[in-house]
Amino acid sequence: MRIRIAPSLLSADFAHLAEEIADVEKAGADMVHLDLMDGCFVPNLTFGPLIVQALARHTSIELDAHLMVEHADDLLAPLARAGVARIAVHVEACRHLHRTLTAIRDLGVNPGVALNPATPVSAIEEALQWVDFVLVMSVNPGFGGQAFIAASLGKIRRIRRLAGPDKLDVAVDGGVGPDNASALIEAGATTLVAGSSVYGQSDRRAALQTLRSAGKKGLKR
Repeated sequence: MRIRIAPSLLSADFAHLAEEIADVEKAGADMVHLDLMDGCFVPNLTFGPLIVQALARHTSIELDAHLMVEHADDLLAPLARAGVARIAVHVEACRHLHRTLTAIRDLGVNPGVALNPATPVSAIEEALQWVDFVLVMSVNPGFGGQAFIAASLGKIRRIRRLAGPDKLDVAVDGGVGPDNASALIEAGATTLVAGSSVYGQSDRRAALQTLRSAGKKGLKR
């Protein structure tokens, strides 16, 4: 099993986004996680497809789009044109989830479904056959720097049991760091979305190596 680390641009310096992506790409990140917020599904606003497109022209690393928005369908085609590799939509926001996930795949992008801390795994069980990854929110969405919700470990285990050992990427986002990376990987996560534990560190290469090494310990358990 391969552990992937996706630094979250939400914790980067917004005045130097291109440089911040280049820094973690050079340091060994596997993807960059992009949180698109609309001020409705979550209180904050971040950026949209035009900025994503501008950033994509300056990097070769995969861009992982997480749509924390009420109307995800409106952003799918623009984000595909912008060059993202993956799009996760929230089960809580999508009225016709199958249609949305099918539209993402038809655009040549890997579809994923995200679920909030209080949303049960049963809400996405039927959707697992249509996605390439699940994004487990281990904090309430909309803000960086929150404390990890420990109950997320049980949710990851349940998703991994449903999906099987190798058929689905399970990403976890929120409060991820060296102190819990091992437990997350042991529970069944394969992608760690890390904000301040990477972008909050002066040496991003060392931060990524520390996180990856901590995660690998979970593979040995």
